[in-house]
Amino acid sequence: MKLHKNVLAGVLAGTLAVGAFPAALAATVHYNDSSVTGDSAQWQAWVNGWETLSGDYTQVSLTPGKNETELNFAWYSKVEPGKTATPVVHFGTNKDALTAFTGVSADVDASLTGGAAYVYNHVTVTGLKENTNYFYTVEKNGVQSDVREYQAKSFSSVKMLYVGDPQIGASKGQPQNGEKLSASSGAANTAARNDAFAWARTLSVATQQNPDVSFIISAGDQVNKTGKAKEEEYAGYLSAPVLQSIPVATTIGNHDSLNADYFYHFNNPNATDYGKTQAGGDYYYTYGAGLFIVLNTNNYNVAEHAKAIEEAVASAPDAAWRVVTIHQDIYGSGLDHSDTDGMILRTQLTPIFDRNDIDVVLQGHDHTYTRSKLLYGDGQTHGTYEFQLNAEKTDYDWDHAYNTQNGAKIPLAPEDAEGAAAQSAFQADNYCYTIESASGNTVTNPKGTLYMSANSASGSKYYELISAQQDYIASRSQNWLPSYSVISMTSDAFSIDTYQITDDGKAEKIDETFTIKKDPSQPANEQKPVVSASSLTAGGQTYYRLRDLAASSNAFDVSWDGGVKVTTKTAYTGYKPTGSAEGSAVTLNLTVDGRSVTTPALLSNNNYYVPASFLSTLGVSL
Repeated sequence: MKLHKNVLAGVLAGTLAVGAFPAALAATVHYNDSSVTGDSAQWQAWVNGWETLSGDYTQVSLTPGKNETELNFAWYSKVEPGKTATPVVHFGTNKDALTAFTGVSADVDASLTGGAAYVYNHVTVTGLKENTNYFYTVEKNGVQSDVREYQAKSFSSVKMLYVGDPQIGASKGQPQNGEKLSASSGAANTAARNDAFAWARTLSVATQQNPDVSFIISAGDQVNKTGKAKEEEYAGYLSAPVLQSIPVATTIGNHDSLNADYFYHFNNPNATDYGKTQAGGDYYYTYGAGLFIVLNTNNYNVAEHAKAIEEAVASAPDAAWRVVTIHQDIYGSGLDHSDTDGMILRTQLTPIFDRNDIDVVLQGHDHTYTRSKLLYGDGQTHGTYEFQLNAEKTDYDWDHAYNTQNGAKIPLAPEDAEGAAAQSAFQADNYCYTIESASGNTVTNPKGTLYMSANSASGSKYYELISAQQDYIASRSQNWLPSYSVISMTSDAFSIDTYQITDDGKAEKIDETFTIKKDPSQPANEQKPVVSASSLTAGGQTYYRLRDLAASSNAFDVSWDGGVKVTTKTAYTGYKPTGSAEGSAVTLNLTVDGRSVTTPALLSNNNYYVPASFLSTLGVSL
C-alpha cells in the first residue's frame, strides 16, 4: 500500500550554485593509497600475485536473481582446442551431492581480451530458501571449480550494502612509492592493482561489521577505462573474496557503458531492452519487501526508462518499497557533476519517479557522499536535456548538455557571456523540485523521494564538494576516505547508515541514521503548500486573489471556461495579475475537481478573491 504520495508539502526556496566560467574539473590529489592503508604483508603478497591475477579473466560474479529464491552466475571460460564451454553451476546444501543448473554461453569479443578467445557463461540457480547454507561449483570447459559456500539470509528482514564507484583503475597518475600509478594494460595497470586491493578491503570491513548482508548494490563505474579493453580491471574488481559469497546488483556507469564486457561479466535478472547501450539496459528484481529497479542512465531516452519502471512496478505492485538505482546523481552535491552533467535528466526523471511512487533513489558518479531532503516535482513544465557522445564515439561529450526540444548545445564550462547565459538558464530550469517539510531523521508515510549519493567505495578517486550546498541537500561529506552505506529493510521500515573507513581500518559513522516508515494506520503527512497572494479586506474579513493562490502553490489550476473551474494537484497554467483595487462582494459558484462549490468572494478587476476559510478546499494554506 503506497501511502506517502498523498501529501502536499512546502514550496522550495532554491539556491542552486550557478557560476559563470568555472575552472576545469578533475579528480583531486586525494586517493586511497593501498601501500599505506593496507596491511603490509597482505599488500606485498597482493603485489607479488598481481601478475597472475590480472590475467585471470575467468573469475565468477554473483548477481541477485529475479527474486530472493534465485541467484545468477556469470564467468568466462577460455576457448581450448577439443573442449566445449559448459555453462553449468552445481549448487545445493550437500556439497557431496550438488544439483546441476545449466545456462547459456556465447563468444566474448576477442578485441576486449587481447585477441584471446573466451566465452561467457550465464546460469540461474533456483529454489533458494532463507536462512540456509549452500555450496556451489562452476564448470569451466567441463572442469569443476573448488567448492565455495553461499548463505541465503532472511527474506523478511533484509540487510544490504550500498556502494558507489569502485572504479578500479581510476587512481592512475597518483604517486605511490616514488612512482606514478599506471593505467597500462594487463599487469602493468598498477592503478588497478592499487584500487582492487582497496575495494576488497572495504568489502571486508563492511561485511565483518555486517555479517548478515544479503547482497550489495553498486551505483556504477565498477571499472575505469571508458570504451577500451580493461579485463585486468574486471579481474581486480571480481577478485574480492567477499564477492564469492555475496551477490552484487551492479549499475552501468559511464565508464562501464561503452563496451559489451559489462554484459558478459554480470548476469542481470529481468534484463529489458529499455535504456540499452553497448553494456546492456535497464533491469529489475525483488528481494523481500523491496522492488529494485536499475536504470542505465547513460542512455538518455527517458521514455524507455519510464517503460522499464512501469514494467517493474506491474510485476510487483504490492512491494512495500520501490528503490531505483542510477549512476548519474540528478540530486547530488559534488563539484564535478551535480550542477552540470549529473542533473541533465532531473527534469524528466523526477516526475516519473513521482508518478511511480519511488521511495528511494541510489546514485553514484560524483565521488562524494550526500543525502537529500525528501523531494518531489514542482508540477510545472520544464525543458528536457540529454548528454551525447563525442565525435569519435569513444567517450561522452563532457563539455555540453543538449536541449532535446530545440537542439541547443549548452556549454557546461562556458567561456563567454553567451555560454554562461545558456548554462545559467539550464541550471535555473532544474529548479524542478519541491522540498517536503519534514523534521527529524525518522519520517512516516512521506510524499517525497529520498536521493542518496555514494562516495567511492575503493577510494580510487575523490571529488570536491560544490562550494555552496544546494537547498535540497540534508547532509553531505567528503573526508577523502572510502565509504559505504548499510541499508536495513523490513515491510514497514527502510533505514540507511553510512560509514567511512579510516586509514587504520576502522569504520566511522559519517551521518545520522535516516529511516522511512510506512504505517497504514497513520495519515500521510498532510502539510499543504504554503501560498502568498494579494489580498483585500471587506467587512473585517480578508480575501485572497484566486489566481495568486494557484500561481504561488502550483497545487491547483484555475480556468475560466463557462464558469470558474478548479483542478487540484495540477500546476497553474494561467497568468498572474498585478495590482488590486477595491472589490465588490459576490457569491462565487465554481467547480472543484468537477464538484459544485459555493463560497463568498470579492470581485475586483475581473479577478476573484476568496476567504481563508476556502483555502482548505483548494488544498493550500497560508
